[in-house]
Amino acid sequence: MHIVASTKRFINNNFHALTHKNYRYFWLGQCVSLIGTWTQNIGQSWLVLSITDSAFLLGLVGTLQFLPVTFFSLFAGVITDKFPKKKILIFTQTISMLLAFILSGLVFTHTVKYEYILVLALCLGFCNTLDMPTRQAFNMEIVGKEDLMNAIALNSATFNLARIIGPAIGAMLMGYLGAGWCFLLNGFSFMAVIYGLVHIEAVAYVRMKSSQEGILREIVNGLKYIKKNPILLETLILVSIMGIFVFNYSVLIPVFTKNVLHMDAKTYGILLSALGAGSLIGAVLVSLKSKGGPNRILMIGSSIAIGIMLIATGMSNLYYLTALSLAITGIFNMFFSTTANSMLQLNSKDEYRGRVMSVYSLVFAGFTPIGSLFSGFVAEKYGARVCFILSGIFTIVLILLLISWVKLRKKDTNIGK
Repeated sequence: MHIVASTKRFINNNFHALTHKNYRYFWLGQCVSLIGTWTQNIGQSWLVLSITDSAFLLGLVGTLQFLPVTFFSLFAGVITDKFPKKKILIFTQTISMLLAFILSGLVFTHTVKYEYILVLALCLGFCNTLDMPTRQAFNMEIVGKEDLMNAIALNSATFNLARIIGPAIGAMLMGYLGAGWCFLLNGFSFMAVIYGLVHIEAVAYVRMKSSQEGILREIVNGLKYIKKNPILLETLILVSIMGIFVFNYSVLIPVFTKNVLHMDAKTYGILLSALGAGSLIGAVLVSLKSKGGPNRILMIGSSIAIGIMLIATGMSNLYYLTALSLAITGIFNMFFSTTANSMLQLNSKDEYRGRVMSVYSLVFAGFTPIGSLFSGFVAEKYGARVCFILSGIFTIVLILLLISWVKLRKKDTNIGK
């Protein structure tokens, strides 16, 4: 009894979001589903590299997977604000499950081609375009403002625990059974999150205010709202920098593993797991300190630290040093992403939150196609080492320019007053 009481007290003090029944259903489903997702990620990247032996073509897969976010994310935000988020998520998770089963079937029947992978990546991209802002805004509905940052940190911890477990499982499945089993496992894993969503009790949600204006006007209204809010604007610009130059691990790490470290798929899995381990540590640290709310200094400082670690990764010649630098990158990555996500949601009005988070999805994931092409091109022409170093330098320089611009903007505003 004492152990049970101590456990409950620990959860209440540090992971209070788990005291919400609806969130527990959602969180437990994600614990299973995200392991499958990361298992597929490592399998798909290595499969494409095996078929094409091209860093650029691997980057093109990432481009197509995130391209729909670039063009349709803002429309998805309006849909998120208009309709029940639970129903939207059940739909998106079901489609993602079917796509995973299709890819596994193509591999098992030896009919998989690079072109088929591109088409499936594009379809998954459309699905994720609607899923991402809906998933982010859904957290507010099931935990409320007070526990939002804690929930975001727990989601990040889950994501990165899966980043450790998933690649390890994927590497073993590829090594002993083949890549098709990675995709099959992912398909079945979606059933857990669908089950959790079905059992979530109905939650009240804030509908967009009734309006006769069309969807384009609603998008414009959302963008104007962001422009008028300095905190939202600065955060989204910062996230866009990270989206272009930082979040391209799926392109760079396999190429760096194969061409710089001269190692195999198992080492690739170890490096991804190291990145996930660092991210998990970072997410847990944020969740333990989430009661104080998001901190702007932490957000900016961690983004600069990530740029420094990208340079360090590019200069590494040994796989264990690469693993260490990626782990540290993961820690700062969680400091940044959790703080930025919380900053946006807590500073958005309820009726605009879906649209704000759709812009977040646009700059976080939608700019990744640009980054994937940049990484693929530079890695193909100059090598993955140079690409890591350049990405780090560009990240640091642009963040410093952003800080200067924000200071000048505040100064001009004060003068205007």
